[in-house]
Amino acid sequence: MTMSQKQAKKAIVIGAGIGGLATAVALRKVGLDVEVHERATELKAAGSGLSVMSNAIAALDSIGIDLGLEKRGQVLESYHVRTARGRLIREFPFPGIISRLGVPSVLITRSDLQQALLAAAEGIPIHLGATAREFETDESTGGVRVRFEDGSETEGDVLIGADGFNSVVRRQLVGPGESSKDSGYIVWLAIVPFEHPRFTPGSVTHYWGSGKRFGLVDMGGGRLYWWGTKNMPASQSRDWRGGKSEVLRSYAGWADEVQKAIRVTPEESIIAVPSRDRPFLERWGKGPVTLLGDAAHPMLTSLGQGSGMAIEDAAVLARVLGSADDLTRGLRRYEDERRERARGMVAASRGISDFEQSENPIRRPMRDAYFKFLPAARLTRTLEDSLTFPGYTTAEAAHVQ
Repeated sequence: MTMSQKQAKKAIVIGAGIGGLATAVALRKVGLDVEVHERATELKAAGSGLSVMSNAIAALDSIGIDLGLEKRGQVLESYHVRTARGRLIREFPFPGIISRLGVPSVLITRSDLQQALLAAAEGIPIHLGATAREFETDESTGGVRVRFEDGSETEGDVLIGADGFNSVVRRQLVGPGESSKDSGYIVWLAIVPFEHPRFTPGSVTHYWGSGKRFGLVDMGGGRLYWWGTKNMPASQSRDWRGGKSEVLRSYAGWADEVQKAIRVTPEESIIAVPSRDRPFLERWGKGPVTLLGDAAHPMLTSLGQGSGMAIEDAAVLARVLGSADDLTRGLRRYEDERRERARGMVAASRGISDFEQSENPIRRPMRDAYFKFLPAARLTRTLEDSLTFPGYTTAEAAHVQ
């Protein structure tokens, strides 16, 4: 008997970011009543972009959800890695893999993705300005109560902590004082209208220097999302105030398209963000409570799969709870299904970040040579593993198309 055939259970979702909204939409799809609580007083996405790769789109399709992202963003058509001055190191075979999987990868602004999720979540109660303070479980009913900073409360059958890196739900589960791991570099990013002969539709281009990287990503509609990294102690990156002039100096002498991207960006549009993760958490939940997305497994951005892993989490959670007779057991099953996939992505993101960000004069040429001469079959296999949603079938892929 499915959830829709029984009395609907209620899920409380803390956090209305990508993971929280995807979870709300997915859980309602399988028959749960859902309410979302978000600490922010308005839903305003930061001026950044991201990639919703084939695995994430396949995850949503596996539970019958189509956000129509291809109409809101730009389908990925090419992916190149170049030196700081623009010389090609390697073209990555993303288009061929995506074609074989039968599921697109979409480059999209965070704001456009948020709007797609909000449209899909129409009718789901989303409470803004609601900062969760603590939760308690009721052993007699198996349910959970959440208390908020303003003194209000809500009760439900399950609680999903999708409240990001500084998750209140995680802190109560794990305890205070949990450590974080800084990446060792700052990340600058912006979205800006842009034209350049080497900026082509559907393109992703990464440039590698010494202790610095830069990325140009087409968001569609003549919009560029760019990001840059520079090795920097956490004490400086946490409170960076260098301004556009420092960003320009950091990439002096780089490829013309890189320098132009920075020049045409208004200073107020450049965002500086911390880059960090945490030691991998083995236990994501207890009783009727679990974690999802960055609250469960924050990762560095090198694989571009942070949003993808949150969306995968949401799809698996919905599939499991939608058919579960015991929701608490369903949560543990969800965690068991997701743990190794998430662990691998967190470790790979950290490893690739450390490798690509190198400024060691011996290791840096080795980095470039490694990717230049890596056997095509091995590179393709590695990329295909990350782009494939576990358990997704070719029949489902045909449905996406």
